[in-house]
This record gives sequence, C-alpha cells and structure tokens, in this order.
Amino acid sequence: MRGSLLPYGTAAMTATPLIVISHAEVLRLVDPARMIEALADGFKALSSGKVQTPPRPMVSIPDGNFGMSMLAWMPGSPITVKNVNVFHDNHTRSLESHQALISLFDGGTGVPLAVLDGASITGLRTAACAVLSVRECARTDARVATVVGAGVQGRDHARLLHLARRFDEIRIFARNPELAARAAKGVPGARVVTDLEAAVRSSDVVCLTTSSATAVIRTDWIGPGTHVASVGYAPPGSELPLDLIAKSRVIVEAKSAFQPAPVGCAELSGRDASGAAELGEVLLGLKPGRTSAAEITLYKSMGNAMEDMVVANLAYDEAVRTGAGQRVSI
Repeated sequence: MRGSLLPYGTAAMTATPLIVISHAEVLRLVDPARMIEALADGFKALSSGKVQTPPRPMVSIPDGNFGMSMLAWMPGSPITVKNVNVFHDNHTRSLESHQALISLFDGGTGVPLAVLDGASITGLRTAACAVLSVRECARTDARVATVVGAGVQGRDHARLLHLARRFDEIRIFARNPELAARAAKGVPGARVVTDLEAAVRSSDVVCLTTSSATAVIRTDWIGPGTHVASVGYAPPGSELPLDLIAKSRVIVEAKSAFQPAPVGCAELSGRDASGAAELGEVLLGLKPGRTSAAEITLYKSMGNAMEDMVVANLAYDEAVRTGAGQRVSI
C-alpha cells in the first residue's frame, strides 16, 4: 500500500556489511611510509582547526589501570571512535598493556563501517608520530639514536626510525636484554646496549618508550642539540625528568597537552604553553621545529584521536580495496 511503512528489521532495511580487521591484518595493510605522510597531513589539519577531537572521558580502575574513549572527525572522513583500556600488569599474563577497539562510522549517514584492532593501530601511530617529530626537529646531521624500552613502542620506534633519516646506529636499552635483542632483530644498525647513561650521552636522538612512573634518564645526560621523544603515559608520574622540560623547546600534538590528565600530559599540566609548538604548526611552517643546532628539542606525546582516525582509515581503505578483513552483516 502506497505510503505504508514496513517495520524496522524487515527487508526494507538494507543489511550493512561491517568489516572486522584483526591485529595481524592491520600490520599487513598499513604501509609505514604512507602512514608517516598521512599523519603529517593529519597534524596540519589538526593545527588548522579542521579536525574535531573532543576531550576524552576516562574511568579509573584499581591499581592505576584505566579505560578511555577517544573520538575524532574531519570533513570527508568516517567518524572514528577508539575505546582503549590500559592494564599495566598485563605482561604477567602474556598480554599487551593496551587493549583497544576502533570503530568507523560513515560521516554522511552514521552507518557503522568497520571495527579494527586498536592496540596495533595505537602502537603504529604512536611510534610514527614520534618518528615524524624526529624528522622535523632533530638536527640534520643526527646519526645516532637510543631507544629506551623494548615493549611494543620500543620495537615500533626501532623499526620506523629509518623513515626519519638514515641512522648509523640505533641503540636499544631495556631492563630485559632478551626483549632488547628481540626489538633490535632485523633493524639495520641496531644493537643492544647495557650502559644507558653512556648511550644517551653520545646520542643525537633519544626515544623514551616506557610506562615508568619515574624518570628513566637524567637531564644532565642530554647534550646540546639532542632531540628527545617521550611517549610514556603514567600520571601523575613520568618517564621524563621534569627539569628537562624547562631546558627544551617543547613540541606537542596539540596545545590540549598542557591540560590536566586525562585530556593532557601530567608532565605539562599547569606549564606555560606559549613557547611550545604543535607538530602541525612546524609542518605548516608556522613555527620552527628547532631554532639552533645547540637547542634541545622535546616531543612529548599525549596521543590524539586524529592519529587513530588517520591510521584506521588507511587500514580500512586498503581492506576495501583488497577484500581483506571479515565481512559481517549487521
């Protein structure tokens, strides 16, 4: 009958194929070099005000664990929602500390498009953004890097650093030498070191990738002209010596990093943000990444939902193109 409506759930509703993309498929689908360039464009859009990334809500779980939601959207992209849980003792259960799912929804209709493993995307994008900071802020003659930590982030940093420039040596330090050796395996120029102070003192780039709530290096180990990247998150503590911040040119993903956690970094909360630069501002040429060869530059990562959006979209687009992932009708 003309004008009549069929009940919800009948044949009048078209089944939507949802693509489920696993951890292994994310790693296979995302090209690292393409990811770096896509993230560079994402940071430009973020600093230009083209990306919506509202403050992230968090629930606190006993023993310092937490769950968090992160949302991002920009015109022309799917709506991206990441739910991430961090459980610091998961290594005792042979599990990664970060457990996450990312959902994509059509930006024009809100229809669900995909569910992706979020831990793999978080690992990739966090390391890639730090490497992007190395590319833009480290001295042009930087040739020696030290990676502190050999978990997911340590491994991904070591593997991706060559996308910033050619390093003659990539040193990897971890409390567990076996994990350090695993992170160094297959990385050109990589070797395990056991004397952290000596390694840091003679490095041009230092990447901190731990979950430590106390500083893992000392400020007086950092020589003039060094670029330091810190991606650890352990509020109210930090893997970073706090007195290094005042001695450095600070680079952040967004100025929201200066807000209290969980929106911002505990290390930067309450500090003056006027002298800091967003990575997108550096990429746009609005602010310099470094102002002299002797300046210490510091990239402090908080993690931004824009990064999840960019990398999840890369994986999703490639899955659509190649037929990867599992199709589920909903």
